[in-house]
Parts: sequence; structure tokens; C-alpha cells
Amino acid sequence: MGLITLGLSGALGYDAAAALFVDGELTLAVEEERLIRRKHARDMLPIESIRYCLRAAKLKPRQVDQVAIAFAPVSLFSAARWHYARRHWYAPDRAIDALFNGNRRFHRYYRQINQMLSDLGLPMEKVKLIPVQHQLAHAASAYYMSGFKEKTAILCVDQKGEYATTFLGYGENGKIHKIKEFYEPDSLSGMYASMCDYLGFDMLDGESKVMGIATYGNPEKYDLSFLADYRGKDFKVNTHMVRAVGLRRYKHRSIGHSFTPELLEKLGPRRAGDVFQDPYVHYAAGTQRLYENIATGLTAHYLSDILKQTGKLAMAGTGAFNVKLNQRLRELPWVNEVYVPPAAGDAGTAIGAAAYVIANKNKLPVTPLRHAYLGPKYNTERCIKACEQHRDRPRFEILEKPAEKAAELLTQGHLVGWFQGRMEFGPRALGNRSILANPQESSSVTDINKRVKFREKWRNFAPSMLPDMAVKMLGKDCPADFMTQTFDVAPEWQKLFPSTVYRDGTTRAHIVRKEHNARFYALLRAMEKMTGYGLVVNTSLNRPGEAMICSPEDALDMFFGSDLEYLLMQDLLITKPPEDNTGWERVEPTNT
Repeated sequence: MGLITLGLSGALGYDAAAALFVDGELTLAVEEERLIRRKHARDMLPIESIRYCLRAAKLKPRQVDQVAIAFAPVSLFSAARWHYARRHWYAPDRAIDALFNGNRRFHRYYRQINQMLSDLGLPMEKVKLIPVQHQLAHAASAYYMSGFKEKTAILCVDQKGEYATTFLGYGENGKIHKIKEFYEPDSLSGMYASMCDYLGFDMLDGESKVMGIATYGNPEKYDLSFLADYRGKDFKVNTHMVRAVGLRRYKHRSIGHSFTPELLEKLGPRRAGDVFQDPYVHYAAGTQRLYENIATGLTAHYLSDILKQTGKLAMAGTGAFNVKLNQRLRELPWVNEVYVPPAAGDAGTAIGAAAYVIANKNKLPVTPLRHAYLGPKYNTERCIKACEQHRDRPRFEILEKPAEKAAELLTQGHLVGWFQGRMEFGPRALGNRSILANPQESSSVTDINKRVKFREKWRNFAPSMLPDMAVKMLGKDCPADFMTQTFDVAPEWQKLFPSTVYRDGTTRAHIVRKEHNARFYALLRAMEKMTGYGLVVNTSLNRPGEAMICSPEDALDMFFGSDLEYLLMQDLLITKPPEDNTGWERVEPTNT
């Protein structure tokens, strides 16, 4: 069958995932959270993800040739450990541990992975278990999967790895070269996360909210430059304010925060009320501006010579989910194209670690990633069985043209749950596990926030659109297949689809191509025929705090636990029964 490589993530305690390559082609990938129904799968190993990959590929555990993990030991002679010890002098237990024990988490993780793989039946006496440094895995997930043939600048903005937080380098002829790394606690993403915490949001999930709120504030109103010492080619996070550990941390009700009491003295109490009040909305804007300024400044200093040659930039790391930063980098004068993978965060290091090993150890070419539909899929018969066995006794009918029916319902102003094909890899709904709405129906868009997602009413939604619609709305057919960048929207289109546009006139667009997702493309063509616009509002099929839906059972549970009226699951149109219904009901097929 070829060389079988498993890539695994999750060493840092969250976002465990597995990816399976055959030779140099990624065939399957899934996040553990989707299978065990625990968001971010904190402190979990990718056990079910591995089982899924092997089962879906019809492989026996003994057929796996090698396993790549996105975590590696760091030598005492590396600058990383000495930098960490010096910067954490105020927490001597951490400093001494870094020097004498290194990243001992690696050794514990390595043993856990070894035991897990053995328990799953992999013959560990034969299978090669290969560690890859965390930021290299991020870099590989962007460079190798981008498909860029030219010399490519690489930027990884991450919270943390073993010690490295930020990677600047380039890829050329299938090799990744490091130019500069920054180490803990000097983390741009970590600085942003600390301010996210101060602004009253959970780290890992709140950063996108802060980014959206920032568009409402004035970044000039308050000077936040004290958060980091930035001098063009270097930066140092001010750990007297943010990214603090140990006794420096602010503690409230026995909960430690990543900022300090000194930050509260300077900026005022942690937000507890309206985020749009002064000063908090302006703090969000200032944080975003500082983050962008430092990231673009470092990119200019270390990568501009490479970018001037080819204009290609590949990005990854949790910081690459900041779509406003990605747009600003794309608008640098030497940048022609930016590639951000669909899973830029730690889950994506499962892909990156495997790709790095395949390209560097096995000397095989890695096939670029063209779509993110890499997870479990379920046929119509399986969906029917789920309906027949579900406790809430759904009504369902088999449709001949589900895409056209979905467009009809959307045109009428209804919300539609859309469950099709293989589940997406990464946090963005890309048209297979989605809640859809008609952006021309303001009430239906409001209903997503109010009745289904229970999100803040100010939050905007991403639009999924046809390529020719993108040319009209964005001025060009953009490389926006993964919903990882924002683009300026022409004023007339801002007025037409305000729910899809940020306060600053940009949108986080998703362009749907027929060769990647034929059924979603058909739905958009049907919308174009019925409304004149090949565009829908698209948000993830899940409830607050819940991982994205994976299985038909998950979809039905979510459907009956929300105010959604319609769920299209493969060829089935599913509705809720009358209150006096005593059994599931199958309706005759319709030609609609």
C-alpha cells in the first residue's frame, strides 16, 4: 500500500489529533475532540483519532511504518533552555528545571505515546517513533501543504512549543531553514492570550472575540506598548504585566491568571461588565494593533529579502487564526500570496510532523492540501438508522435534490443545519458541518446568535460564496478556501450583506469550488438562481462550548437541543415531530 505514516498532536495538553499519510499524500485527519465530544480534548491522547484513521483506511495496526509526534527533546546546548532559565529567574523552580531536566514533559509524553500505540496494537519494536520540534511541525504544516514551488517565507506565531514560541524561516526545494526563533516567555500569541484573559474571555477560544471587538475600538486612545519591548528585530514580553508565572500571577478566588496585579494597577480591574465600554473596547483595539505591528515588523526584518524574491508567505501557529493579522501581512508590498492551513493551531501539527518526516527522512514529495474534508463520513442509510433509533423520534424524508431544497428553505428565511460528506479538519465549518442562513434575511441571521449559537449579537458571520461571487464582492477570486483570512469588501456589498462584514469593512470569506465540494457548490448555485447571489452565511454546526458535530447522532442531539427547524443530513430532510408524536416518521420522497 506504500509507506504508512501517522502524525500525532496533543503534547501540550490540548487539541490532540491524528493524520494519516500514504507515501506523501494526506488521506485522513481528525481531531480527538470531535470523537470524544470534549472541546479541545484537554489532557487527552489521540486514541480514538488513531482508531478512526486506521479503520477508515482499512489498515491493521501492524501496517503502520512510522509515527511522527509534534514534540521533541531540546539539548542543553540550545539557546532555548538558557533563555527560559534567564527570563524565569523570579521562578527559580522553573529556571533550574529547564537547565537540569530540560523539557521533561517530552519524556513523559514519549512514554505515554509509546504505551498508547502499543495498547492499540502497533508493534513498537518495528514502528519508528520520530519526534519533530513543535514549531518545525507548524512550519511544515504550512510550507509542505501550501503547494508553493518557489522559495517560501515561513512565519509561525504560536503560544508555546517545547520552548520556542515564534519561528521565522523559509522553505526551498523541499527543505525548511530556520532564520530566527523566539523563546518562552517571549510569545506574541501568549501576550495576546494574557490580554484576552484580562478582558474577561477564556484563552484558546476568546482570542477571536477580542479580534472582533477590536474593530469597534480606537487603538490610539491608550498606549499599550509597555506590554512588550520591541526594537525592530527583537521583542521581549513584559512579564511584570503579562505572560507571568508563579507568584507574579494575579489570583482571584484561587484561580491564577496569566497577567499580574501590576497590570490591574495600570489598566484598571479585569473586565466584568460590557466589553464595549471605555476603556475595554479600546484596550482590545490597542492589543490587536500592537500584535499586528510587532508581527509585521518581525516579518519585514527577517523575511522581506525572501518575500521580495517570490512574494510567497506560509503561516501557522495559533496566532495564525488571527485573520486581521493575516490580511495585514498579505498587504505588505512584497507579499503576493499568503497560505494559512485550515488547522493552523496545534491540531495541525499532526499533519506537519508527518509531512516533515516524509519530506526529510523518507525523501518523498508531499502532496499539497487542496481541501480540508478529511474526517468521518456517513451515507444516507447510516443517517436513516440514526433517525430510527433516536429518542426524540425525528421526522425525515429522502430528497432527490437536497442542495436545491436547502436553497429553497434558506430563501424563505429559515436556518438550515447542513451535514454532508467528510467532516472538516480544523475549527472552521467549510460546508460539511455547518449552520446556514440567507444573509439577505436579517432575522434569520439574528436567530443564529439568539436561538441556536447563543453568541453575542454583535458577532459577525463568515460568508461562503462562489468564485464568481468573490470577484464581485471582493474584487478578485481570492485564495480563501479555508476561511483563514479577511478581505476588503466593496461599500455597496457591505450595505447588502452587513452580517458578514466586520466593523472595519472586511469579511472572513470562504470560496467554494466545485472540484472540492460539489454538493455545497450546488447549493450556492441554487441560491444564485433563486436570489441572484451565490452566497450564504456559514457557521459551525455545534452549540456553545461544544466541539463541532461529527456523527449523525451528534447532529440529531444538537438539532433537538436547539431551535433549528430543519436539518439536511446527506439526502435526508429532518424536522421535529409534533408534540403528540409517538414514533419516528418516514415521509415519501419529494422531487423538490
